[in-house]
Parts: sequence; structure tokens; C-alpha cells
Amino acid sequence: MLLRIHHAAIICSDYERSKRFYVETLGLRVIAEHYRAERNSYKLDLGLPDGGQIELFSFENAPVRPSYPEAQGLRHLAFVVSDIEKSWRELLAKGLQPEQIRLDEYTGKRFVFFADPDGLPLELYEQ
Repeated sequence: MLLRIHHAAIICSDYERSKRFYVETLGLRVIAEHYRAERNSYKLDLGLPDGGQIELFSFENAPVRPSYPEAQGLRHLAFVVSDIEKSWRELLAKGLQPEQIRLDEYTGKRFVFFADPDGLPLELYEQ
């Protein structure tokens, strides 16, 4: 029945800051951008190279995430990379503060966590 994930949706606190982060820092492609005047809200559709998408939303007075990262719901969003060390260095060069690279004890693959501008946990996972 299910074929793949189509998109993940993120609600941000500062639309322009988050847009810059996902487009300029992480390099996602803008598919479409819509301003919804009746809600004073933006919806930005961002594309990954494999066709997956992220929807970035802005909503006035959205509550903050209750805990990091063990609140119920989405725990983190993970992206596949081919070279974890190179990607880790790129995050550092862009002023981000990724954690140290770790090893997945079950798969033997390396991964690293970092955060978006609102503290949403993001992960890079080496293929």
C-alpha cells in the first residue's frame, strides 16, 4: 500500500530565518511558495533530490515544542548523506553546531544530530 514518504511538515517560529536555513544552508530546492492572507501564514514546499519534500509553515503564536526530543510525535527528521564527515564539516563551516558523529549500533552506519533554527532535531545518516 505505502510506497515512500511524500513529505514532512514543519511549523517554524520565524519564516524568513527558517526559509534561509532550509534553502541556503541545507540546499533544498524551492518547489512553491504561497502566502495565505486569511491565515497570515506561509507555506513553502521544498524538494530533496530523490523527490521527497518538506513543507515549511508559519503560523502566528504557534506553541513551542514541549521537550527535546522525547515529546510525543515526530522525534527527528533524518536525511541521507554519502559522506558523514564531509557533511559534518560543512555544517560547522556554516556556523551550525552538530553533535559528534556517532555509530548506529544496529546498522553499523554513522550519523550525527544538529538542529534547525527552532531547535527541531535533524539527523544526517550515512548511506
